[in-house]
Amino acid sequence: MRFFIVDDDEAIRSMLSEIIEDYDLGTVVGEAENGAAIDDHLLNMKAVDILIIDLLMPLRDGIETVRAIKPSFDGKIIMLSQVDNKEMIGNSYLLGVNYYITKPINRLEVIGIIQNVMEHIRMQNVIHNIEKNLNVLNTEKNPPASSTAAISKHSIVASGQNLLAELGMIGENGCSDLLGILDYLKSYENHQPLEQEFPSLKDIFMNVAMKKLGLSDPNDIKRETKALEQRVRRAIFQGLHHLSSIGVTDYTNPKFEEYAPKFYDFVEVRKMMLNLQNNMKPSISNSHINIKKFVKVLYLESKKRL
Repeated sequence: MRFFIVDDDEAIRSMLSEIIEDYDLGTVVGEAENGAAIDDHLLNMKAVDILIIDLLMPLRDGIETVRAIKPSFDGKIIMLSQVDNKEMIGNSYLLGVNYYITKPINRLEVIGIIQNVMEHIRMQNVIHNIEKNLNVLNTEKNPPASSTAAISKHSIVASGQNLLAELGMIGENGCSDLLGILDYLKSYENHQPLEQEFPSLKDIFMNVAMKKLGLSDPNDIKRETKALEQRVRRAIFQGLHHLSSIGVTDYTNPKFEEYAPKFYDFVEVRKMMLNLQNNMKPSISNSHINIKKFVKVLYLESKKRL
């Protein structure tokens, strides 16, 4: 990945550059001490994938700069700020900022957020390639039934990948299991409408495990079913943590307002937010994860995006 850093503090720019290079996250292709020193032409010329920019700077601040470059800059944007101003943060999200990093800089937080953004970019590229291939298939006259089914399945998986990326879950092991669940539910619905009866989680997990292992020992399938459930639970917990973090920063963030109550029991969201506000480390063992609700919503929302 190619990074560009904009911050009026030279020490911050140096620290971020070291983190990016030390952890092999990519290459820093440029730096600036003020937003007025960059424009969309410069960023596109340098093929920047991720722009890291400070919120408060002299001459032109981060929000003004993002507003100026966003129409023509397709890269991801990470905003830095030591100011906890919810209105300013909310405005930056609406303009297209993808993540926030609070100052003073925490090395682990920086690494985690950059890795999430990188994974989001990779998933978008995968989805783009899938859609490109589907468009080729759709141009064929009278595709056979098997091809139509393949298009439908691949579409639901691509749609699900995009949703999981927005929920901050891409990179978790359970994400591939959740995509396998979407694939299974699409096949299931071809024979029986889900509006009438949604299959039990036990049946869903077992069928996905069987498809993964093929003809295998029943004990192996049983173990994989249990492991699959645990991976899915951890992935869903990560999504809860991600959305709650957004809610703590900006309660009116559109992503938080849309996804938090839709995918999760809001009592759990509120509890997670309180833990984060009190600097308490959230624990999956102390959280009630409603897997069935999440899976249902993920499937229905993924279908809507087809």
